[in-house]
Amino acid sequence: MHPSLCLIIITIVFALGFDFLNGFHDAANSIATVVSTRVLKPHWAVLWAAFFNFLAFAFFGIKVASTIGTGLIDPAIINTEMIFAALLGAIVWNIFTWYVGLPSSSSHALIGGLLGAGIAKAGLAPLKWFGIFKVLAAIVISPLLGFILGSILMFLVMRFCFDFTPTRIDQWFRRLQLASSAFISLGHGGNDAQKTMGIIAVLLFSSGYLGKQFYIPLWVVLSCYFVIALGTFLGGWRIVKTMGMRITKLKPVGGFCAETSSALTLFLATALGIPVSTTHTITGSIVGVGSLHGAAAVRWGVARSIVWAWVLTIPASGIVAALAWWVMQAA
Repeated sequence: MHPSLCLIIITIVFALGFDFLNGFHDAANSIATVVSTRVLKPHWAVLWAAFFNFLAFAFFGIKVASTIGTGLIDPAIINTEMIFAALLGAIVWNIFTWYVGLPSSSSHALIGGLLGAGIAKAGLAPLKWFGIFKVLAAIVISPLLGFILGSILMFLVMRFCFDFTPTRIDQWFRRLQLASSAFISLGHGGNDAQKTMGIIAVLLFSSGYLGKQFYIPLWVVLSCYFVIALGTFLGGWRIVKTMGMRITKLKPVGGFCAETSSALTLFLATALGIPVSTTHTITGSIVGVGSLHGAAAVRWGVARSIVWAWVLTIPASGIVAALAWWVMQAA
């Protein structure tokens, strides 16, 4: 086997490994609320979420994958070593944040890795600033939109259900939360799997395997959806605890509102081709729902540590990717 082809295959395996870790790391986004409200037992929750992660391929296009593949860095400077370094930066940061139980963004770890490796190789010239601006803006907008939608939806539900007993409300929303958890799993799969698709497709494109026109092969689409679903199925229980139990105490009605508002935000971002963080979005939604019960209902210390993880993710994964690139060039 030709050495360059061997490296391409290894890099694709690494990309799918990142995709798996994305599902594993971000399983909490899909199942934390439905587990913490005891609507589903953990093993059923991960199976439910994994199924809808994979089913997302039938509902969403490839706009996010195209943004990752061609919208952040000029594809002309991308090569296999650079993609490998980017993936290594993202994977190292993902494993670290999983180990300490911080729900950081796998999406932004990948973007940080890609930018770090690109800057290490060619400086700032090949960066596409409009695409980068969209990603940076989404870091602020997606949790804020989740917060606003979660607060509004929770307020409307509380007004609508004012005359009903807590027992009846609980019964209704235990059923409705099955639907809302399915929606957020669809949104998670639809947005997050596309990031790995974009990485693999631009790797193949830069290596000459896609011809002159950039596109996403069907085998790449199905592989990425399957692998992220497998990662979700195996779950990330450390982060489930943080997301579902440590930020605020949720009942089924709160879980439904948080998941629904988060899913709506993800659907909108995916339709616009913006690679957002599912972690940021669901955290904003959970805080929005919890804050309606008063500021004391939200454990702001936990939320603050999560925000710090968000701030550090892109530069930290970028630094690791840049170091990996320099080591590979020196070797």
